[in-house]
Amino acid sequence: MQVWPGEAYPLGATYDGAGTNFAVFTEAADRVELCLLHDDGSETAVELRESDAFVRHAYVPGVMPGQRYGFRVHGPYDPGRGLRCNSAKLLLDPYAKAVSGSVRWGEEVYGYHFGAPERRNDLDSAPHTMTSVVINPYFDWGDDRPPRTEYHHTVIYEAHVKGLTMRHPELPEELRGTYAGLAHPAVIEHLTKLGVTALELMPVHQFVNDHRLVDMGLNNYWGYNTIGFFAPHNAYASWGDRGQQVLEFKSAVRALHEAGIEVILDVVYNHTAEGNHLGPTLSFKGIDNPSYYRLADDPRYYMDTTGTGNSLLMRSPHVLQLIMDSLRYWVTEMHVDGFRFDLAATLARQFHEVDRLSSFFDLVQQDPVVSQVKLIAEPWDVGEGGYQVGNFPPLWTEWNGKYRDTVRDLWRGEPRALAEFASRLTGSSDLYQDDGRRPLASINFVTCHDGFTLHDLVAYNDKHNDANGEDNRDGESHNRSWNCGVEGDTDDPGVLRLRARQMRNFIATLMLSQGVPMISHGDEFARTQRGNNNAYCQDNELSWIDWPAEDGELLEFTRAMVWLRRDHPVLRRRRFFHGRPVEGTHDELSDIAWFTPEGAEMTQRDWDSAQASALTVFLNGNAISEPGPRGERITDDSFLLMFNASPGPLDFVVPVDHGRQWQVVVDTARPDGVEPGTGEKVAAGDRVTLPDRSLTVLRRPAE
Repeated sequence: MQVWPGEAYPLGATYDGAGTNFAVFTEAADRVELCLLHDDGSETAVELRESDAFVRHAYVPGVMPGQRYGFRVHGPYDPGRGLRCNSAKLLLDPYAKAVSGSVRWGEEVYGYHFGAPERRNDLDSAPHTMTSVVINPYFDWGDDRPPRTEYHHTVIYEAHVKGLTMRHPELPEELRGTYAGLAHPAVIEHLTKLGVTALELMPVHQFVNDHRLVDMGLNNYWGYNTIGFFAPHNAYASWGDRGQQVLEFKSAVRALHEAGIEVILDVVYNHTAEGNHLGPTLSFKGIDNPSYYRLADDPRYYMDTTGTGNSLLMRSPHVLQLIMDSLRYWVTEMHVDGFRFDLAATLARQFHEVDRLSSFFDLVQQDPVVSQVKLIAEPWDVGEGGYQVGNFPPLWTEWNGKYRDTVRDLWRGEPRALAEFASRLTGSSDLYQDDGRRPLASINFVTCHDGFTLHDLVAYNDKHNDANGEDNRDGESHNRSWNCGVEGDTDDPGVLRLRARQMRNFIATLMLSQGVPMISHGDEFARTQRGNNNAYCQDNELSWIDWPAEDGELLEFTRAMVWLRRDHPVLRRRRFFHGRPVEGTHDELSDIAWFTPEGAEMTQRDWDSAQASALTVFLNGNAISEPGPRGERITDDSFLLMFNASPGPLDFVVPVDHGRQWQVVVDTARPDGVEPGTGEKVAAGDRVTLPDRSLTVLRRPAE
C-alpha cells in the first residue's frame, strides 16, 4: 500500500476523488496508527509518521468513500497525570463525517479492568466499538437556498427525528424514524399547515447508548450523549451507515428548505459520551485526554458541570477549533440554519465561573459563517452559578425558562404572578433590554422535550417516571403543573373540559406573547407521556407521537393561533413597547396599556395584589415604532387581550377610550376557540363575561 505524507489540514478524513488524506491532532501520543478496517474483521495499519504542530497525517491513494477506519494511539497510560493512551483501543476520529455501527458494551471498550480500575486494560476494542467512515463530500444541492427567516417571522417546532416520524400512518415502514421520514410530503405538509418556519431537531450528532441503559433494556432516546460532532447519527438513516446517512440528511434539509422550513440542530458541545474516569475509551480520552477534557486538581478525575461525567475544556484551542470547525461544517456542507446549544452555560466556563465573554463566544461573534445563523442558548447548566437566563451576548437568543415558569404559574393559579407575567408577555425587557437585545432574544416556550408534555402539564401534579428504572427519583419534582382536580386519566367531563381549556390557554398565550414561540412536537395533538417528565430513555410508544386519524380541535386551534400571530405584526414586534404614544404615528393612544377587568388602568396597587389574576392588555396596531424593510410605516389591527386566570367567572369591561367597536377573534372557553373573524361584536363599555381560567381576544380593524 502506498502512503504519501499528506497534509495537516483539514483534520479528519478528506476524500479528493483519488484517495483520502487523514489528519488527527494529539499532543499526548508517541505514535499514531491509522487502521483501515475490512469486512472480514481484519485491519491494515498505516503509521502516521508526518507531524506538524502535533497533527499526525498521511495521504493514502485509492482509499474510497465507504472505507471504515480508526486510530490506535501509542503513548503513556498514566491516569495520575491525566494521560490515558492505550493502543489496544480503536478510537473514533474526532472529525469523522460518518460513523458505522454501535458500541457493544463490555470490558473491551474500557481502558481499565472492571475489578481493578488502577490496572490498564489491553483487550482489543475493535470488534466492540464504532468505526469512522470516509465519506463522499459531493452532493447535488440544486438551487437550495437557506430560507433565512427573520426572528419576528419565526415559529419553532422542536422535534425528535424518530419521535416525529415513527408512527406516522402515511410513511412507509422503512422511512419511519429516519431523516428520509422528515422529508416525506406528509410530514412537511403538517408543518407548513401548522405555520411552522423552523424545525429544531433534538440531537442528530452521532451519539452513544449508555452502558447502564443498555443493561437495563433501555436506550438513550434523546441523544444528549455525543461522540461524533461532524457525523449524522447513523441509527436515523434508512439507506445505510457507510456514508449514506450524510446524503440522507442533506436530502432532508433540501426538502425542508424547498418548503421554506429552516433546520436548527440541538447540539451538545459541553461534554462527550466518554463519561468520567470510569467511562469508556472511545475517542478523545485515548487520543489526548488532557487537551480535550476539564480535569480536576487530581487529573485522574474530571470536572463535571453537565451532570454527565465530564466537561470539554473550553480554554483549549483544540477544543475551540473542534467546535468551530464542526459548526461551520454543518452550516456550509450540511446547509443547516442554526443551532440550539445544550447546557450553554458550560460553554462559557473558561476556568470555573461562567464568563459571559469567554473565548467561545468571542470566536462565534467574529466568525463570518457561524455568526450569521440562528444561535439559541439553553442558558443554564448544573454547575455553581449556572443559571444564566438573560446573560448571553447580544448575538444570541435564549430559551426563556422564566417565561415557561411564569406562564405556568399564572394559569395554575399561583399568587403574585401577574406582574411578572406582564413582563414575560411583552418580551422580557427585564432580561434582554439592558444589553441592547430585543424581544426576539426570548425563545418563549411552555413545554419542551424535557418535562411534561402540554397534555401532562394539565393532567398531572406529580411526575410518574417509574418506567425509567430509577424509582421515580429522576426528573424535575417541581413542575408548576396542575391536574385540574384528578391525577392522570379520567372520564370526568368537567375535568376534561377544563384541561382542554387550559391547553388552549397555554397555546394562545404563547402565540400572543412578544418574542419567538416554540412548540414541542405533538403538543398540537395533546400528546401524552403518561406523566413521565424525563423520557430520555423511552425509545418507544411512550415518547413517539401517536398521529390521530383526523384533525382534532386542539390542532385546529393551534393552527389558528399560529396564523393569527403570523398575520399581525403587532403580536410579533421587533422592539420593546414604549408604554407611551409613539411619535410620528398621529395616534394619541399609548402603544400598550393595561387595565383591570373593570376597565380602569392598572395601578401599582393592582399589580402588587397577591390575588390579582386577571387583566386586559391593549396592543395598539397604529403605534408600531419599528419600520418595514423599506423604511415604510407598519400599521396593524389593534387588540384587547383579556386574561382570566382566576377560579371563577369574571366580567370584563371593554375600555371606553381605546376603540368603539371590537370583534371576538379568540375565546378559549369554547371548544373550537373561535376561529379568527367569526366571533361576536362588542362595543366600548360593554361587559364581556369570561369563564374561569380562560382568555378572550378582541380585534379592532386598522383605521
